[in-house]
Amino acid sequence: MDWGTELWDQYDIIEKHTQSGLELVEKYVKFVKERTEIEQNYAKQLRNLSKKYNQKRGSKDEPECRLSSYQSFLDILNEMNDYAGQRELIAENLMMNICIDLTKYLQELKQERKTYLMEAKKAQQSLESTYKQLDSSKKRFEREWREAERSAQYAEKTDQDINATKADVEKAKQQAHMRAHIAEECKNDYAAQLQKYNKEQSQFYFNDMPLIFNKLQDLDEKRVRKLAQGYVLFSDTEKHVMPIIGKCLEGITKAGTNVNEKNDSGVVIEQNKSGFERPGDLEFEDYSQGINRASSDSSLGTPKGPLDLMGKNKSKNFWLFSKRNKPTVTEDFAHLPPEQRRKRLQQKLDEICKELQKEVDQSEALGKMKDVYEKNPQMGDPASLASQISQTSQNIERLRGELSKYESWLAEAGGRGDTLRYKTHTFNNNGAHDAHSPDGAHSDESTPDASQAIYAEFDDDFEDEELAAPIGKCTAMYSFPGASEGTISMQEGEVLAVVEEDKGDGWTRVRRNNGDEGYIPTSYVTITLSK
Repeated sequence: MDWGTELWDQYDIIEKHTQSGLELVEKYVKFVKERTEIEQNYAKQLRNLSKKYNQKRGSKDEPECRLSSYQSFLDILNEMNDYAGQRELIAENLMMNICIDLTKYLQELKQERKTYLMEAKKAQQSLESTYKQLDSSKKRFEREWREAERSAQYAEKTDQDINATKADVEKAKQQAHMRAHIAEECKNDYAAQLQKYNKEQSQFYFNDMPLIFNKLQDLDEKRVRKLAQGYVLFSDTEKHVMPIIGKCLEGITKAGTNVNEKNDSGVVIEQNKSGFERPGDLEFEDYSQGINRASSDSSLGTPKGPLDLMGKNKSKNFWLFSKRNKPTVTEDFAHLPPEQRRKRLQQKLDEICKELQKEVDQSEALGKMKDVYEKNPQMGDPASLASQISQTSQNIERLRGELSKYESWLAEAGGRGDTLRYKTHTFNNNGAHDAHSPDGAHSDESTPDASQAIYAEFDDDFEDEELAAPIGKCTAMYSFPGASEGTISMQEGEVLAVVEEDKGDGWTRVRRNNGDEGYIPTSYVTITLSK
């Protein structure tokens, strides 16, 4: 069934129907645009919500950061942020694949429809013009035939009139003959115009208009197919991101299952344990037996009361529920309880050791560069490095002083002093290497030839560190680039050995099978410790 056969006389209906179809496409495009705006606003609100409740920069050292419940909440916020990204992707794909594509296609449809309708109007105008010519020839034929009849009647009447002359009769007959000839020509012209019109009318109704109507039908069917594809894309666009959205929701579920209340309780104990002993019983002071005030005061000199048990922290209020004044922060962390003081001193020592190792490595690199410049002057002036070498040496001496100071404080606090090992190299004025042990003492070994120092390996000068035994393993939940110094990259699903647990700063030290070590975000992995 086609429009050209079945709807040959329904031009107005076809024109109205095709226009209505184009309006439906425009309406659908507008609907999808509003849907994308909703998705974009939803994603924006989700991102703002995640940002609002996410931890602020510089707050990773806060005590609650090590709690599994707190970390899981941060994981949920991160997953919600990823979820918002998927909603943005839906909006973007809807706009690109439906709105923009259908809008462009709609313009093409409008232009094509306009062309077909113009063809139909031209054909109709041509047929109307032919009909006007037919009607004109018909009226002329009718008029001339009547004139010919009157002329024939007049000639016959004149011929029968006895009073008419022979000339009058001859003239009347000639006039009648002339009118009959003209009427015959008009008749032939009318017949020709009629034949022409009938032919054009047949062409119009059986060829031209059916062809145009069929083209409009094909155009409308293509529009319907394209619109149907847009309907399917509306669903497929969201289906495409469903697996990722599902993964985000699984991550939220996993964050809930990762909460460990016992572990959180242990973290609270570890972070807040003071190291003090419980106060002993107070002795009874019998003033009725003549014990004077001075002796009673002296009797409190033994560390039996709560104030005496606190040692050098006497000034602190030891009552459990009393409000404590904020202590004055000191460099040696003496304001902290013993246990917490030892931890902070140890942490500070580790930081100094890392910074010292960086300065030592910098000094070593500058020394090598100086040796190269001395051997190859065209590459650079050795004197240009003097200020950097001097500054690095000053930094090393300053850090060694701080290291010694904090080690003494740690020893005073009863700590073990387990600081990071580091290798130190300083350089004399000639650019030769002087090796130092970690405590700053010179070793007996030295470099006799400066040229050998450029390419020499330092494995023989220093004892290699033994690799720490793994304490567990971890599986990466997400990829991590490891671009920062001291970090290591990993891929999603990769299994690594855990060398050092998270110290509360959100980082865990791991090792690959090839021996590469570095730090990774604790929240990016699932950790299983060896029992």
